[in-house]
Parts: sequence; structure tokens; C-alpha cells
Amino acid sequence: MKHVLIIAEAGVNHNGSIETAKKMIDKAVDAGVDIIKFQTFKSEKLVSKSAQQAEYQKRNMGSSSDNSQLNMLKKLELSHSDHKELIGYCTQKRIRFFSTAFDLESVDYLHSLNIGFWKIPSGEITNYPYLKKIAQFGEPVILSTGMCEMVDIEAALKVMSDNGLSKDKISILHCNTEYPTPFKDVNLLAMNELKERFGVKIGYSDHTKGIEVPIAAVALGAEIIEKHFTLDRNMEGPDHKASLEPDELKAMVSAIRNIEFALGDGHKTVSESERKNIAVARKSIVAAKDIKAGEVFSENNLAVKRPGNGISPMDWENIIGKTAKKDFAEDQLIEL
Repeated sequence: MKHVLIIAEAGVNHNGSIETAKKMIDKAVDAGVDIIKFQTFKSEKLVSKSAQQAEYQKRNMGSSSDNSQLNMLKKLELSHSDHKELIGYCTQKRIRFFSTAFDLESVDYLHSLNIGFWKIPSGEITNYPYLKKIAQFGEPVILSTGMCEMVDIEAALKVMSDNGLSKDKISILHCNTEYPTPFKDVNLLAMNELKERFGVKIGYSDHTKGIEVPIAAVALGAEIIEKHFTLDRNMEGPDHKASLEPDELKAMVSAIRNIEFALGDGHKTVSESERKNIAVARKSIVAAKDIKAGEVFSENNLAVKRPGNGISPMDWENIIGKTAKKDFAEDQLIEL
């Protein structure tokens, strides 16, 4: 059975609080995810002083008149000591810690922590120095593709390949970078194009409301699911409104695990659970009325009824025209 890697994206939904981050770890453990992911950045290295918030960030931040990305992100940073505390807490809770770096200094810092694999967010897919640095580590990479045309993805893959990262270490996530993503813009079938074009493991990073789309993605072949979550969607912050609350996260994980079982091995056969129902649900050839020995079986004196433990109706033409060797009462299974 395939095991889908489920990443609970805590992101910056801790609002800069280490205690909130720990509560999120607890909820992720309870939900049964594989990995909890945070974000690692130095605000001054990530955005310029003049950078404005995205439209979704302005909406989700409420009525604040300060539209500076720098000021918003400064409140959401995790310090190096925060990282070490959270890693220790994840180890204690037996869940894997993960984080996305958003600047070169943070890439170096995460590399020093020996996390062992990387997530490249959609916004960095055109960041040549960033792609080059990560590729040179030679560690597995998960690449998100929000806001991308195919040429953008091809270019990013070439940068990583040119810098020593083999294709078998790359997974690609289909993604739409709008928070929340309108259902009409999800284009989930594009996952198939990514798999066919690039021949890599595929997955889906979801920003829609609810849990339906990531579940559908698994049914379509996604091997990695990433989904934002929060303790409370009403908290102030840029990503809370497009995030799942803990009970929803747990429901999503449960549904995905069920889908893993339901997908099976792709070979059509009778399952053990249904085998016992064959005789009950299928039909046999029976006497439509009393038949005396010596009478010829015909469409007038034969019928097809349950149960299915007699002669199969698929043998109908072989029975018609044969002679009854004994008497048959109405509804009795025909025997030869």
C-alpha cells in the first residue's frame, strides 16, 4: 500500500509565539500527519523596505493600515533558539520537524541543522542563487509550482540538474498560490501533466478551503500532500483564513489514509470481503414452473433467480433444448 506523505504546514500561523508553535505540534501529532513544517527567514533578507503585502495578506490581516511586508514578517520570525526548541519538542512528540528557508542565510542555517531534505516554495522557483545553493547539497527536494508556467518549472529543474541534483531526488507539487484558492482555479488534473512531462514523484500543496481537494489529489495519484493549518482561523495573521483547524486536519488525514487503502493495487479481482456475497447477489437458472422428467428445457419453463449457487445464467443457451432427467418444482435450481 502506498503511503502518502502528509505535511502539516504550520508556516507562520504560530504568530511568532513559541508556545503557540508547540500547541500546533501537539495538534499535528494528534491528527496523524507525518511532518510539521515551519518557515525560516530573516525578514530583512527576504523583502525590501518598500515591499507591500499581497492582496490576500491585506484581506487576512484585517483593518491594519500598515501594508509593509517587512513589518508583518518581522513579527513572525522564529529565532535560532526557537528552532532548536521546536526541533527538540518534535523529537519528544515523535513527529518530524521541517522548515522552508526563504533566504540564503536561512538556507545555510537549516543545512547546519541536518534536516536532510528541502522544500522550495513557489515564490523561490525563479531565484537562481537559491536554487543553485540547495541543489549543491545533493539532498531530496520538494518543489512547489504555484504561479508557474511549464517553462518556469523546466528552468528551475535545469538549474538544479546543472548543479548536481539528480531528477530522482526531486518531487513536484502542483499548487495555486492564492489564499484561499477558488475551486475553479485548482486545475487538479494538471498534476498528470507534471508527472508525464517530468517523470518525477508528484504531489499537491493545497490552499483551498476545506479538505475535499487534497483527498481528490490523492485519488488522482498525489504522493505528497501539504496543507496549512492553524489553531483558530479567527486569529490575526496572513495565512489563518486559508488554513484548516485541528479537527479538520485530523479529518483530512483520516480520509487520505482511507483512500490509500481504497486505491488498492490496480488489479481487478474479487476481494475477500465480497466473495461470500457471490451466491447471495448473483442468480442461477431455476424452474419457472413445475417441470416433469422428460420435458425439454425452454424459455417457457426456465427462469433466472437468486441465489447464485446453481447453474450460471451465462450457460442459458447450453441448457435450452436439453431434456430434464428428473422432476423439478417451481423455483428449484436446475441440475443436469
